[in-house]
Amino acid sequence: MIFAISSCAQKIRFNNSSVVPAAEGTVKIKKDNNKNYSIDIDVIHLADPKRLSPSKELYVVWMETDNTMAKNIGLIKSSSSILSSTLRGAINTVSSVKPTKIFITAEDNADVQSPGEVILTTSSF
Repeated sequence: MIFAISSCAQKIRFNNSSVVPAAEGTVKIKKDNNKNYSIDIDVIHLADPKRLSPSKELYVVWMETDNTMAKNIGLIKSSSSILSSTLRGAINTVSSVKPTKIFITAEDNADVQSPGEVILTTSSF
């Protein structure tokens, strides 16, 4: 007898942002075969960080876990297509620890050790 093992992806929406009200996005978390957590983040309508007040250079994604405070897990890579001016951003990463909250900040450089102003955040999950 063969048992199929299915791992479900958890999909969480970002809360509405007071800083960039049009911004929307989702976080998908799935446990992989190596017992790591695959984290896929997609956002749309995220304004160019240079248009924020004060202006910033880039967006950084942070993760909180049960054991840690905020950890910088990477940059949102944003782009728009020829057919659409909608700014889209994404990041795909892996963590050995399950996240409990994901949020995005606008920063002046990528190697910051503590988060600045929160642009988008999930509720704790």
